[in-house]
Amino acid sequence: MQAFDYYNPTRIVFGAGRLPEVARLIPPGSRVLLASGGSSAERNGTLPAIRRALAGFHVAEFSGIEANPDADTLLRAARLCREQALDFILAVGGGSVADGCKFIAAAACHDGDAWQLVAAQAPLTRALPLGVVLTLPATGSESNDGAVISRRASGDKLDFSSPLLFPCFALLDPATTLSLPARQTVNGIVDTFVHIVEQYLTYPADAPVQDRFAEGLLLTLAKTGPALLERPDDLSLRGTMMWCATLGLNRLIGVGVPHDWAAHMIGHAVTARCGIDHGRTLSALYPAVLAVQRVGKHDKLLQYGERVWGITEGSAEERASAAIDATSRFFTQLGAPVHLAHEGMCASDIGPIVAKLAEHGLTRLGERGDLDQARIRRVLEIAL
Repeated sequence: MQAFDYYNPTRIVFGAGRLPEVARLIPPGSRVLLASGGSSAERNGTLPAIRRALAGFHVAEFSGIEANPDADTLLRAARLCREQALDFILAVGGGSVADGCKFIAAAACHDGDAWQLVAAQAPLTRALPLGVVLTLPATGSESNDGAVISRRASGDKLDFSSPLLFPCFALLDPATTLSLPARQTVNGIVDTFVHIVEQYLTYPADAPVQDRFAEGLLLTLAKTGPALLERPDDLSLRGTMMWCATLGLNRLIGVGVPHDWAAHMIGHAVTARCGIDHGRTLSALYPAVLAVQRVGKHDKLLQYGERVWGITEGSAEERASAAIDATSRFFTQLGAPVHLAHEGMCASDIGPIVAKLAEHGLTRLGERGDLDQARIRRVLEIAL
């Protein structure tokens, strides 16, 4: 196991019917930016419940944070924070809203071009505190220090992180997810699954605790995902999915082990160019990454096949292939695509996607840094 530091200050408040408790989680006297995405949190009653809970606070609202939040939108919210001397941000939504609010929290305290916090990884020295009321489990952003921000004007989708961006709390009420459309539910399951395997399916690192944590989450998703699509009103399944998503990227299962993230990095570039849902890029790209990287991932691929999918018969090569096929079948069972052409991507997009990755220095991806531009191109060709 590799040496590591682990720190996660986010307080988790889990359970149905707990939205009114948000008031006790925010420091008294705070001037709150209540930030949200589209209209779904309004329609399902989440935002009205939050407004009632915050009746004793000064609240300014900002809505319209997009899926794949755009920096130019978020900079308007940061200006609002400065103009009204707002000192706490409450994100109500899924990972895009949480990510966007992390950028707002940083930008509101930053002198100069805040986009450079993302594009150039400029030092972040201050950020407003924030909390998250989660309505779409997927990214784990409610309990980690990272965010992915887009800038549509330049065709970029990039990540940044800082310990200053950990939410103070994450309120996880599974009832807020009952109204999610099936497509968003599937995207969340896929995103969570790939978060876990990109921290697990690399090479052995003598980390049995992390391996078993990851395998337990993967087994849970393999059972819960299809069941949730059959019984979308099952609050227990909704809660299980929500907790899996948080644990999938709260950094715990990733300490002391190598990470991959190739599918995510390539997927961000695909989304930025083609507008394909992040979860749907991953369901096509991740099996393709496994196919291209199977030699380096051989030992963990066999372990994954046996422990998650019960694959024990055949030669080592046959079992490795079966593990990749089982992953694709799981995504297909959920209704997620395993080919990006079905989502509107064309072969002519591959060159510009590889070039955009190179523009940001993303030319040697994966746990060993051996997924070079030629291999990235091959991943995209297989995924197409």
